[in-house]
Amino acid sequence: MFRVITAGLRAHAARLVASTIAIVIAVGFVVATLTIGATTRSTVLEAVGARYVSADVVVTGIQDPAGLDADVAGLPGVGAVDLATSTSVQAVVPGRSGAQFLLVDSVAEDPALRWQQLAEGALPDRPGEVAVSERVGADVGDVLTVATYDEEGREDASQATVVGVVDLGGDPSAGINGRAFVTPEQVAAWGGLGPSELRIAAADGTDPDSLVADVRAALADRDVEVRTGEEQAEQEAASVTGDAEILTTVLLVFGAVALLVAGLVIANTFAVLLAQRTRELALLRCIGATSRQVRRSVLAEAAATGLGASVLGVGAGIGLAVLASALVGTDSPVPLAGVEVPLSAVVLGLVVGTGTTLLAALAPARAATRIAPLAALRPLDPAPLRSRGGLLRLAAGLLLLVPGVLLMAGGVVGGEILFSVGGGALSFLGVVLLAQRAVPPVVAAAGRLVRSGGVTARLAGGNATRNPRRTAATATALLIGVTLTTAMVVGAASTRATAQAELTAQYPTDVVVTGNTEDGVPASLAERLAAVDGVRAAAGLQAGGVTGPDGYEGWTLGVDPAAAAGVLRSTGDLPLPAEGTAVLPWWTVEGWGVEDGGRVTLTGDDGPRTFTVALGDTDYPLLTVGDLTALDPDAVADTVWLRLDDGVDPAAVVDEVTDVAGSIVPTAAVTGLASERAALDEVLDVLLLVVTGLLGVAVLIALIGVGNTLALSVVERRQENGLLRALGLTRGQVRGLLAWEATLVAGVAAVLGVVLGAGYGLVGVASLLGDQGELVLSFPWLQVGAIVVVATVAGLLASVLPARRAARTPPVAALAA
Repeated sequence: MFRVITAGLRAHAARLVASTIAIVIAVGFVVATLTIGATTRSTVLEAVGARYVSADVVVTGIQDPAGLDADVAGLPGVGAVDLATSTSVQAVVPGRSGAQFLLVDSVAEDPALRWQQLAEGALPDRPGEVAVSERVGADVGDVLTVATYDEEGREDASQATVVGVVDLGGDPSAGINGRAFVTPEQVAAWGGLGPSELRIAAADGTDPDSLVADVRAALADRDVEVRTGEEQAEQEAASVTGDAEILTTVLLVFGAVALLVAGLVIANTFAVLLAQRTRELALLRCIGATSRQVRRSVLAEAAATGLGASVLGVGAGIGLAVLASALVGTDSPVPLAGVEVPLSAVVLGLVVGTGTTLLAALAPARAATRIAPLAALRPLDPAPLRSRGGLLRLAAGLLLLVPGVLLMAGGVVGGEILFSVGGGALSFLGVVLLAQRAVPPVVAAAGRLVRSGGVTARLAGGNATRNPRRTAATATALLIGVTLTTAMVVGAASTRATAQAELTAQYPTDVVVTGNTEDGVPASLAERLAAVDGVRAAAGLQAGGVTGPDGYEGWTLGVDPAAAAGVLRSTGDLPLPAEGTAVLPWWTVEGWGVEDGGRVTLTGDDGPRTFTVALGDTDYPLLTVGDLTALDPDAVADTVWLRLDDGVDPAAVVDEVTDVAGSIVPTAAVTGLASERAALDEVLDVLLLVVTGLLGVAVLIALIGVGNTLALSVVERRQENGLLRALGLTRGQVRGLLAWEATLVAGVAAVLGVVLGAGYGLVGVASLLGDQGELVLSFPWLQVGAIVVVATVAGLLASVLPARRAARTPPVAALAA
């Protein structure tokens, strides 16, 4: 049998190419996803965990720092201790207009615990010196003007000389805010926020695990967390790569879809092969081969094909990951540096690819050996739908479809995407099983509409009902691809619409300019900024001191609702105040004990006033200008909200706004929320493009399945086509017959796929984003219409080669088969 197996592989290598391509693509997809995920984690671990490379023990969750470092420094095996502190400041960089926000961290006094990698210069050794990250845009030798504020809100200005530039590598947080590194004394002078963590370096020869145990014992009476440096680095990296993990999970879901499609294609491929080899296998049975031996030979061919294709798929996946890493690099929301190939990805790729091929070949192998040898030597009529197998297929389809729909409904109601994915897979498998009964009547109805196409069109319509199994198999192959594509297109459009609505609600103002001065900003600032090219509208806000229910005076903003309405893009998360209404930040729910729609009393120079509460996404309480000036007559102009024209480059406009604001108010800080919104929108575009492109892989596999199924149709109808040729049908009419049939089946499959795909796409979006806020559903009619046209044309093109083969077979040879 071994020689029979190898001979079969050599003889049918060309047909096995379809299965090989399908499994290579699917396995490559899975391996690339896992490899990119592992590379992302290692890249972030190296960047985010850089500060813990030299630390053997890290203590976090510090509430009371008094004597903490002294308690640890005296332990045996402790080489160095660094009590890290941090703060934040506003800094003006020479040559750059306006102020920028900097996160400040202390530099360890002991060189053994200094983790910062320098791009140039040195780390600070004394107060008045600072090292900055590259995002700050300062050079060595520049003098920064730093502004800090005390508890009373009074500004304290100082200067610091840049002595070094720190390279933060692939740290995803490096591009969000500028970073500064100074001595612990300088952090304290700039209003340090207290110690964030304690890093400990072990002395030479000390076991880190033993040192962790000693530190835990020494700090047992303190409510702190003690970990090794490696454990702390992994924890920090996990918090940063949470979104990347979600993306990996989503891509693996599409990988599973690709494997499912590949399995169906492989099953079709082996069905074609075994249909072509029916007589060959029957002769093997006649000369002594048992049904078990024949079945084993078929499965051995499948195993060899699956293993070889899986090896190629693993190589393709790793190559794709290498290409992605080279193109993306570390300047990306999902940073990649080098390639890390986990052994699990390689093993999983080989096992999944080979296993999928074997499972897909089981049904064709069983079908090929259940026919008696003598019966296989003559043509057989297809089993009717009311046969035992047809009824079992109907029952199995209903048993999968109904629970699947219920699971999807539960996923939508509960916001559980995994329920919806599982329900979608079950229900779609049910649809595939029920296709034998649902598709042929629809195709027959469509065939009646094209009877004017002549004899070939009428014959094509009749063929749809003559062999419903064959029609359903052809339609199912394309139905899978169209359903997946439509689901992704509708899902992507709805996801994008929902995300854009959420981004607009989160960032209702395009640009915010804050003066950062006690005396306020000139009233002309809003007019000057409104005149900047690319700015559509501007609204000035006032600021004053108002005392809340807790007895503390705080900064409160006054806004003109009429002017602000033309500036804000959304008032969903940030409602505008009306007279007698105070829009309060969410922290006031606990801090002041207020609730949405309740009442709050605010006190000013002329005494208390009571307002209706509206909660919103704001940093400071918002009142109307009239209400604010009634509480604080000395309120000053402080902030300007800007709205930009649609379609402009937000970064360029923000730069010009920064220059203008800096020339009028040197301490002005400009926050380009439009740039952040555009950046997040760009990330969304890239992710949707990647997922759509990867899903196109599944569609490509599905088209291979269409070609295979049509080839099987030609094999099964060899004598039928020969008889039609003998009765006078020309070669062109035979080709037209198959073209009409393919067009009918593809058109019906495309329409049904669009209906199913739209439903699955909307269910997926509702499950994924339904609990995140307002859900915006979008149906891209133009793209969906294009899918129907492309799918129909693709089905027509897939019929070309099988039709050529049928037309080129002489009638006598076909009748003698």
